[in-house]
Amino acid sequence: MDAGDIRRLATVEDRHWWFGERRAILARWLRQLHRSGVMPGTALDIGAAGGGNTRVLRAAGWRPLALEYSADGAAVARERGLTVIRGDATNLPCGSGTLDLVTAFDVLEHIEDDYLAAAEIRRVLRPGGTLLVTVPADMRLWSAHDVASHHFRRYDRDSLHRVISKAGLRVEQLWSWNVLLRPVVAMTRKRASGNELTMMPAPVNAALRSVVVAERYLPVRRAPGVSLMLRARRSG
Repeated sequence: MDAGDIRRLATVEDRHWWFGERRAILARWLRQLHRSGVMPGTALDIGAAGGGNTRVLRAAGWRPLALEYSADGAAVARERGLTVIRGDATNLPCGSGTLDLVTAFDVLEHIEDDYLAAAEIRRVLRPGGTLLVTVPADMRLWSAHDVASHHFRRYDRDSLHRVISKAGLRVEQLWSWNVLLRPVVAMTRKRASGNELTMMPAPVNAALRSVVVAERYLPVRRAPGVSLMLRARRSG
């Protein structure tokens, strides 16, 4: 993601339907961890960009560190009062076994050697630590949007499970998201000429948000979607 995209993301993410529901999903994940007996501890948000997800971690009681590769992304996160370090996901600037939680939301697709990033995540997690991941799904949806976003790939369930499990992490959940809007996304991506990160009129934004919110209550997690979401744990 280039500097202009990061600044644009920071401008729209607080109100955009896609980012809003993703933050809600992260908040539910954190509540699930708490109900299972996992107390908030140290967390690393890889590819934090503007820090929207880092703020969710902080609000839930975690001690989050935002990791951002680009100078512009790090600057935006600092402007929002977050603790930020610059670094590469394939060479994390953290000690081995020091983190309770790692989040990597739409990060792995930007890394050519994604298995190196997965191995680093396993290294920095303590035994019992949790990884939360989202990635874009299905190469059939590949478009100019992916090219402009500097993606190396879109994942299917097998390829995502493989890269995480081969790193030595145990996959606990793997499910599809943004299923109901997939036909709309597939149609619009065919016409895309670049990154589609823009704010839309409030009524449209609200309507799209209501559609993805409906997925919380419908049995659609195994159907093809626009994204995949994964939770994994380091066993030892």
